[in-house]
Amino acid sequence: MSDRQPPRRRVPGPARPARPASAQRRPGPGARPARRPATPRPAAPRVIRLGSPRPRLRMVGLALTLVLVAFVVRLLQVQAVDASTYAAKAEENRYVGQVLAAERGEITDRAGVALATSEDAYDITADPTMFAPEQLKIHDGPEQAAALLAPILGQEQSDLVKKLRPKNPDARYTKLAGRQTPQVWKQIKDLKSALATKSETDSSTVNVLAGVFSVPSSKRVYPNGDIAAGILGWVNAEGKGGGGIEQQLNGTLAGKDGKIRYAQSGGRQVPTAGSTETPAVPGSDVELTIDRDIQWAAQNAITEQVAKSKADRGYVIVQDTRTGEILAMANSPGFDPNDLSDADPAALGNAALQDAYEPGSTAKVMSMAAVLEENVATPLTRVTVPNRLHRGDRLFQDDIDHPTWYLTLNGVLAKSSNIGTILATGQLGKTQPQANQVLYSYLRKFGIGGYTGLGFPGETKGILAAPDKWSTSQQYTIPFGQGVSINAVQAASVYSTIANGGVRVEPTLVRGTKGPDGRFTPAQTPQKTRVVSQKTAKTLAQMLESVVDDEEGTGTKARIPGYRVAGKTGTANRVDPATGKYRGYTSSFAGFAPADNPRVTVYCAIQNATKGSYFGGQICGPIFKQVMEFALKTLQVPPTGAKAANLPVSFTP
Repeated sequence: MSDRQPPRRRVPGPARPARPASAQRRPGPGARPARRPATPRPAAPRVIRLGSPRPRLRMVGLALTLVLVAFVVRLLQVQAVDASTYAAKAEENRYVGQVLAAERGEITDRAGVALATSEDAYDITADPTMFAPEQLKIHDGPEQAAALLAPILGQEQSDLVKKLRPKNPDARYTKLAGRQTPQVWKQIKDLKSALATKSETDSSTVNVLAGVFSVPSSKRVYPNGDIAAGILGWVNAEGKGGGGIEQQLNGTLAGKDGKIRYAQSGGRQVPTAGSTETPAVPGSDVELTIDRDIQWAAQNAITEQVAKSKADRGYVIVQDTRTGEILAMANSPGFDPNDLSDADPAALGNAALQDAYEPGSTAKVMSMAAVLEENVATPLTRVTVPNRLHRGDRLFQDDIDHPTWYLTLNGVLAKSSNIGTILATGQLGKTQPQANQVLYSYLRKFGIGGYTGLGFPGETKGILAAPDKWSTSQQYTIPFGQGVSINAVQAASVYSTIANGGVRVEPTLVRGTKGPDGRFTPAQTPQKTRVVSQKTAKTLAQMLESVVDDEEGTGTKARIPGYRVAGKTGTANRVDPATGKYRGYTSSFAGFAPADNPRVTVYCAIQNATKGSYFGGQICGPIFKQVMEFALKTLQVPPTGAKAANLPVSFTP
């Protein structure tokens, strides 16, 4: 049995009567002390209880989460999905591409003397997007930049503003000025650096030139001024040949431009960002057949005579009779290709190749060549020359009135008789149309009515109608050089053909080219055409000597002591280009020396001399002598020492 006693239950007893509230307990052991009356307390302040912060925290956390999710999605789009697109845009905005101008090749004379060369220069360029208001934080950036650049570049401020604020707002490149000197770029660069430095310390200063750059280029320079300007031409503002050899051989001289692409920031190149460059390929040098010294002598001589005669213009051609090479081609008036601002537009170009005019009596040598080659006459054939000759619808005369002349065929050429030439060429056919056809064939073989072969810009081939188109008067005027038009090089080539034993060598101006590697490439060999036999050519040379040596000849002022000279004078009615009517004269002289072993041909022509004599022998003969003497000395051509043939000029009936 368990020792634990069961719990005792309390049995309720009879209820005790309630004690009055006021009754006091009796003191005794263990009795509780009596309660003190309660003291009234002040009322506690009212407390406002806040709601739970957890809902608000949850909403803020949710919002932050959504923002972060949006950032993450955008970041993934930029760095992963559209990475290449944005990278390309960044490259476009950061990198600038510019053209590297190729160095233009030199043009030299036959001895390597520079006639046209290039000096270091700069193209002044700009990035128009860097002048936009959002870039500079100002609205008149182009105007401020143009105001600074205009006096330096010598341009109108309004023109520069148009370039800096182009119609295409996305344009990244514009050329403000081409081929400026290093001094010009230094001025701009110093000004640009000063603005950049000041803008770093002064927030009110804006570097309005931050978008201005330079590209290395070159400037064309002609060391000899106006010497050979008509041959050389010039280079325009775009760096392309604007005339002459510069234009004709522009592709050879210009080379191939390169490209450079580099990073920029604030208008300055970032050196550490790298760059890509395609180097420019320099142009080739061009060596001409011209001799600078002979060119100088020819140009001085014709310039002085044109001024003295108060003529419209004049030209002198000097040609190597054996090779066809042009040693000089001088024009007056000329121009200085270094500065075209003061040049007369009418003087630009090369009148010696671009003017077409009636040659006059210098063309008679072709008529005589046909007569001799066709064996219808010899130098000693007798020709009775009346004072007037009626042919067709005209009455023909010589340049002076004279009694009946009794001349040999040699004398007809020596005295330059128009009537005698008409009579001689009339023997070329049984009928006049047949004679016309024969003469025409010889004129064509001499190069009349066709291009010279030089390929020169603006060259004229002259005018030579087909014989069935010749008018009644042309049938008789063409034999003595009227009714047909030529240029000065064609005229010189005719005499070089006679001097070269009857073989026409196509004229040349270019000897060859030298590439960037230094290798010289000769020009193509000129075409050769036999026009008359060597016997005929030799006979003609002897007849042409009579023009100069015989006292009855018209070219006595062309004599050169110690040398045998063959030549012919010419005085032709001149067609005024402005009106198309005859006004004034074309005065000329053509010849070669030494006559018995020819080396040099000289041709001179003067248009519309208005002061002094206008006869070719009087005003062009002295020029021939002056230039020929200089050329023979320069080329070291000695006299042959042989005696002249002294063919008779007249006969006694």
